[in-house]
Amino acid sequence: MQTLTHYQRLGGEAGLKQLTRRFYEIMDELPETYALRKIHPEDLSGSAEKLFEFLSGWMGGPQLFIEKYGHPMLRRRHLPFHIDRSARDQWMLSMKLALEDTVADVPLRCELYDALHKVADHMRNQPEAPLDLAA
Repeated sequence: MQTLTHYQRLGGEAGLKQLTRRFYEIMDELPETYALRKIHPEDLSGSAEKLFEFLSGWMGGPQLFIEKYGHPMLRRRHLPFHIDRSARDQWMLSMKLALEDTVADVPLRCELYDALHKVADHMRNQPEAPLDLAA
């Protein structure tokens, strides 16, 4: 029995394009993701295409990102941007809502959310502010 990849289970190119398009619509619309939106270019189409290309290979589909840009080196590519816990959480909120809107398969949605959370957490490049114990 052959196991289907996340890419195949999502519906291949069409399903992944729908997910990435919805992700950026949500990030662009939600007041809670304003800070995350500000670190992106005004035109989100390039960001959406790169996310689609990366996720394609990451989910077991065609290695579009690697073919165009080489190894993703995600953390290095994100170093110029201030990514703290709040940015991670804003990204994950947008992804959670996009997954809920576009992925009917609940086990797949949960698997993708958990795996993407690990990737998003790895992107953090800012220390957390110390707790103010005097407050």
